[in-house]
Amino acid sequence: MEALKRQQIVNTAMEIFKDKGYVAASMKEIAEACGMAKGSIYKLFPSKEELFTAVFVACHQTMFTRARELDFEQQSPPKEKLRRKIEFQLQYMLENYYFTSEFKELPVKDNEHFIAAWKKKRVTLLQLHRDFFYEAYGEKIETYIWDIVIIFRGMLREYLSYAIQKVISLPMAELSCFIEERMDAVVRDIVENNPTPVMNQKSVYFNELNPVDPHTRVATIQSFLDSLEEQIDDLPMAKHLQKELIDVIRMLREELMQMNPNQTLLRVYASYLENSPVLGPYARQLRYMI
Repeated sequence: MEALKRQQIVNTAMEIFKDKGYVAASMKEIAEACGMAKGSIYKLFPSKEELFTAVFVACHQTMFTRARELDFEQQSPPKEKLRRKIEFQLQYMLENYYFTSEFKELPVKDNEHFIAAWKKKRVTLLQLHRDFFYEAYGEKIETYIWDIVIIFRGMLREYLSYAIQKVISLPMAELSCFIEERMDAVVRDIVENNPTPVMNQKSVYFNELNPVDPHTRVATIQSFLDSLEEQIDDLPMAKHLQKELIDVIRMLREELMQMNPNQTLLRVYASYLENSPVLGPYARQLRYMI
């Protein structure tokens, strides 16, 4: 009985949150729509944040379950299955975009239970997208799977945002076909040209779970400095100039490892590297990382 009541509250709250938004929706209004006393809802959901979190979880559980069910439908070529999965996700996220956004401006984003649910959703979605392409292309893309997933997610996110804003009115079936064909071209190009992969599982998962984590930021800069040092070794320049650049990188590394790095010093070091006539094109990205 309690499970049925809980489901009724979640379903009703989902519609009210969609219609009014998180801030405008009230527990009293949701209780009245359920035909219950407000106290009855609070017995199951101690706060609006907890109820919204339950709705968020239910919405994504439905999406993940339905996406997986597509694997068991009638036999289709792998790329047609991929297209249908893309179409399903586009359509579902378009219809439920209020719960599939990032909630950067809502108070609920700081709720401990919501953060845990949000992280679990992001990881599950990553796994789903990885499986989309593994199932369509097999082991030949294993080395590049995370680059392929990142390119796909960027494409999906941007086109979906235009669809939500009604800037484009293309049916999701046609849009999914367009995206699948573009991704097929990307995959074929990567497989044929065998570039060095940019992303790996650790960096992708860490970014998804800790997108602004300071430790990750420092580790990324250190990795970039490693690649700069390799570039310096190959540059056509005098040995003493190479040593100067390596010394600046060493000082930059040391400052980065301080508990409170001096941002002015970091910018000075980065500017010195960027102004090097031969290293500049490689070092320019540092200004955006520091």
